[in-house]
Amino acid sequence: MGGSASLFAQLADLPFQYHQADSVAALYPHHSLSDLRLLAHKLTASLADSVVKFRAIYTWVCSNIQNDYHNFKVNESKREKFADDPEKLRLWNKKFSKQVVLTLVSKHKTICTGYAYLIRELSLHAGLPCEIINGYGRTSQSNIGGKGVANHSWNAVHLKGKWYLCDATWSSGVVDSYDGNFIKKYTDAYFLPKAELFAKNHYPLDTAWLLLKEHPTLQNFLDAPLAYHALFKYGIGKIYPEKFSLEAQKNTLLTFSFCIPPGIYPSIEIQVIQSNHVLNTLSVTPANGMVQFEYDFTSKGLYIIHILFNKEAVLSYQVRIK
Repeated sequence: MGGSASLFAQLADLPFQYHQADSVAALYPHHSLSDLRLLAHKLTASLADSVVKFRAIYTWVCSNIQNDYHNFKVNESKREKFADDPEKLRLWNKKFSKQVVLTLVSKHKTICTGYAYLIRELSLHAGLPCEIINGYGRTSQSNIGGKGVANHSWNAVHLKGKWYLCDATWSSGVVDSYDGNFIKKYTDAYFLPKAELFAKNHYPLDTAWLLLKEHPTLQNFLDAPLAYHALFKYGIGKIYPEKFSLEAQKNTLLTFSFCIPPGIYPSIEIQVIQSNHVLNTLSVTPANGMVQFEYDFTSKGLYIIHILFNKEAVLSYQVRIK
C-alpha cells in the first residue's frame, strides 16, 4: 500500500440503493465455496456498478457464514500466549489459517480471518481491489486499556477511486459468550462507514489503513471510551472525556459531552450502573448538535456509564470514585 493522499477515504456517504444487490445475494443461499470464481460471477455479473457489486458480495457473506466461536476462543488464547513472540505467532497464524479455510469451505463457519479472506477473494474475482487488514478490535471483552492484543481482521476495498473499510464479521451477527451460539443479526454499521468512525473500534497494525490524515496512537485507541455499532448509525463525534476509565473523588461533578449530526433527534438515556444494578437513568435533550450532561457521584465505588440512543448502547465509561 502506497502512502499517497489518494488513499484517504472520502466520507463514506455513497449514494446508492442496495435493494437489487441484496436481492441477487438472496438467490444463492448456502452456495458452495468450492469455486469462488463461479460464486463471484453469480453475485456480480448482473450488476453494473462496482459499489453495488461489492454490496452483493458483502451481503451474501454476512447472510451465509456463521461465526465459529470455538475456533475464535482457541485463536484468541494462542494470540495472547504468543503476543510477545512474533515468530511463534507467525507460525501459529500460518497453521491455523489452513484450518480456518477448511472449516469455512466445509461448514460455512469461520472466524474473522475467514470472513476477511472470503470478502477479499470474491472481490478480486469480481475485479474489485481488496485487502485483508489485521489489527486490534475493541469490544466490551477485549482491548480495553492495557497494551492490547492484535485479535481481529477486516477488509479495505477500492471503489470509485477511494479506499473504504468494512467488517463482515461484525456485520453478520453476534456470538452469545455464555453458550457460544451465533445469533444472526445483520447491521450496516460496518459496511463502508466513515473512516473516523471505524477507527473507534478498529486499529490496524499498519496505521496507513486507518485512512485518516491524523493517526491516533494505539494507546489512545485502547484507552478511549467503548464505542458500539450504534455510534456509527448516529455519527457521533467529538467525544469527551476521551478515556474509558475515569477516576474522581466523592462528590465530584463529572461532565460528559459529544456531538451529533444535525437533523438527528434520538431519545437519549444515560444509565448509571453499579454492581450490575441500574442506580439512575437520566434523559438528555440535544442542543445545537451537542449532547452534554453532568453527574454527581456521591458515594465511592466503581460505576459504569452507558449512553443509549433509542435504547441502543452507543458509548460506555467506567468511573472509579475514591
